Amino acid sequence: MTVWDRPEPPARPVPLDRERIVAAAIALADEGGLEAVSLRKVAARLGAGPMRLYGYISTKEELLDLLVDEVHAEILPEEPPGDWREALRVLAHRTRQAALRHEWLADLLGGRPTLGPNGLAVTEATLAALDGLADLDTVMRAAETYSAYLNGAIRREITHARAERATGLSKRDWQRAHGPHVTRMLATGRFPALAKAVYDGTDVDAETSFATGLDWVLDSVAAKLTCPPT
Repeated sequence: MTVWDRPEPPARPVPLDRERIVAAAIALADEGGLEAVSLRKVAARLGAGPMRLYGYISTKEELLDLLVDEVHAEILPEEPPGDWREALRVLAHRTRQAALRHEWLADLLGGRPTLGPNGLAVTEATLAALDGLADLDTVMRAAETYSAYLNGAIRREITHARAERATGLSKRDWQRAHGPHVTRMLATGRFPALAKAVYDGTDVDAETSFATGLDWVLDSVAAKLTCPPT
């Protein structure tokens, strides 16, 4: 029986429910990451004994499942766009924005499918956008490719943000600090393609990079959806 199938216990002197427990856990995770979340710490935030929570949640894994599902509610748009590309683009950008609000989400993306109602609704919206545009196997591979890009791009952006905080160096500061070493290495002539990228490439912000990569992935998906069967 999953945490969503198991009924909550009756009310007791300290009023608790899964909604309050999840809200407290999300606040802790937003403040200090997943390492700041435990049943003991959530209970303390709610002014309840740790054993009280076990009537609602059996393990920390169940708690994390509930956290992920709660954040998935932020991803679903109120009105799904009609065009499949726009539908996937909206879901992608809303997923990125949710991860920027709750950085810990990046640590839990890409694992086993989320089985809560909101997670299932996001999966349904993704597949529904592609439904009927190709055979089912093609649709499934397209959805997997799209999801893989989201997970990778979001994790990369969050990792960079964490590195800035950990080192106290912005991207520009880090580049200036390591510039002399990079310049010496490129001057050896051993890395011509990298030198071209460093000196001639256009630097873009994270949002632009995400949007561009997303459009390229959707272009690739579109090519497969319109490709005649072989």
